[in-house]
Amino acid sequence: MAAVAADTTLLEPNRPRIVRQEIALRRWPSRLEGFTIALLSDFHYDPYFSVHPLRSAIAMVNGLRPDLIALTGDFVSMPWSGDPADAASAAEPCAELLRQMRAPHGLWAVLGNHDVFTDPDRVSTSLHSAGIQVLSNQSVPIDRDGARFWLSGVDDVLGGTADLDATLHDLPADEAAVLLAHEPDYADTVARYSVDLQLSGHSHGGQVRVPFVRPLFLPELARKYVWGLYQIGGLALYTNPGLGTVNLPVRMNCPPEITLLTLRRSVAR
Repeated sequence: MAAVAADTTLLEPNRPRIVRQEIALRRWPSRLEGFTIALLSDFHYDPYFSVHPLRSAIAMVNGLRPDLIALTGDFVSMPWSGDPADAASAAEPCAELLRQMRAPHGLWAVLGNHDVFTDPDRVSTSLHSAGIQVLSNQSVPIDRDGARFWLSGVDDVLGGTADLDATLHDLPADEAAVLLAHEPDYADTVARYSVDLQLSGHSHGGQVRVPFVRPLFLPELARKYVWGLYQIGGLALYTNPGLGTVNLPVRMNCPPEITLLTLRRSVAR
């Protein structure tokens, strides 16, 4: 038991792994064949536990040389007690570490439920100050080699302010869209829109996974699309299990993950 406890608290939570995933999208521009996105999520920064996998991730991500880095929320954690707004102060040291990651098309983020239920303005300001762009029901074009796709981001769904209609309002009908949305189960709504790929976190992959048993810890809106790649109609979804931990600094059969997504144009049948 002591060995299991040491592994789940000292070893596995602090050893991020790189998962490579190729995704073919029907509307992906042929000139952007092989475009890469490093996806990270659920940092839950604290100076004792979750800081360690984040520090490890910096060199790993930079070694991958992604074209773009996507950060899908929960930079801080809601406290068990006390003033939730005070917990947002963790966004500043978290952002200072994240800014050490490099990608030619930048670092882009959306907020998660822990961010919006502490102090979303402080979290957003901390990220912006570190050169990380926060998408709040917005879409921006990402251009390269005379081609482009749209990177979109919605406000946190559990926070009640996600607005897909506003986010996607000005997107051309024939151009690819990649959406950052913290909660993965929101994909059932997103699939009704003209979005090609949704990137999410929130689930922590269950954080503790016992073989042959469904994960016991799955938050609201992360109980259907828990971890990995899914296809919902014409929408591809990837759920990242996160870097940090919440509630308890424990992971079991669920290591922290850096996802490197390589995007390609699907071959028409």
